[in-house]
Amino acid sequence: MRTTKSKQRSIRRQLDEKLDLSTPQQDLLEDLASKCTSDPNPDNTFQYAFALSKSRDKSELQYAISMLDSLVKNGYEHQVDCMFGSATAHYLLEEYDDARFLCEAILRTRPENEAAAQLHTASVSAKDDREEKMARDIAIGGTAAVAAVGLALLLGKKR
Repeated sequence: MRTTKSKQRSIRRQLDEKLDLSTPQQDLLEDLASKCTSDPNPDNTFQYAFALSKSRDKSELQYAISMLDSLVKNGYEHQVDCMFGSATAHYLLEEYDDARFLCEAILRTRPENEAAAQLHTASVSAKDDREEKMARDIAIGGTAAVAAVGLALLLGKKR
């Protein structure tokens, strides 16, 4: 199912608002880290990693991805949740292709997963917007360069 760019941007804005509201508090992260250290089992690791996957700290997001990916590799029973947490962290790191890839993997097995569908759409929209901005910046830079060359030639003829 294809969606318009306008609809994609709307879904992305909604997701970004949800993520802004779900940033974990530092005391929660400390409690979960302590629990994970004192009783290192997959459930505690998952709870801590999933909370970290919504952080705004780059190193915490990367750590969340490594823990969640490790849980998947080790056969943790909640693999889809691990993959979604990892996709969320990739999205927040602006690694949109990685987020999209994980969402597609989730949607292949669970097409009804609305959260993965929204994150997938937001990842596509964010990547498209970034590429459009880069193209505009290149066009503006190219136009400025042509104008500078033209001005230099014009000034050179006057001498």
